[in-house]
Amino acid sequence: MIAVTEDPISIASLIEGARHPRVGGIVSFTGIVRDDGIEAIEVEAYREVAEKEITQIRDDAISRFGLFHVTIIHRTGRLMVGETIIAIVVGAGHRREAFEGCEYIIERIKERVPLWKREEWTGGSRWVEGEEDPL
Repeated sequence: MIAVTEDPISIASLIEGARHPRVGGIVSFTGIVRDDGIEAIEVEAYREVAEKEITQIRDDAISRFGLFHVTIIHRTGRLMVGETIIAIVVGAGHRREAFEGCEYIIERIKERVPLWKREEWTGGSRWVEGEEDPL
């Protein structure tokens, strides 16, 4: 499953959905809004292009690492400290492929997917660029 959505994410149900007789390892990544002086972030996306790019990243990861299952959900909208921004769940035959596939996916998303984040705090806000990403 690939989604760019404003809906909350249930990581437990995503992990359960990755179970399969051929899967020997499930790895998940949950990106959370952290408290580094902000109260919230606003995430915007060009949804159609973002989902298309995430789908290509998923397909590349499946091919490269021999993955059996990949779910990627990225949230948009106003997210408070502690809320989940992104969830990635990867199922593979072995742990190494699952870990490497998951890392590959998050790094490519940060490089290629059209998402914009604005940090908000009492009295101000600013758009986030590059490595200052709140993930």
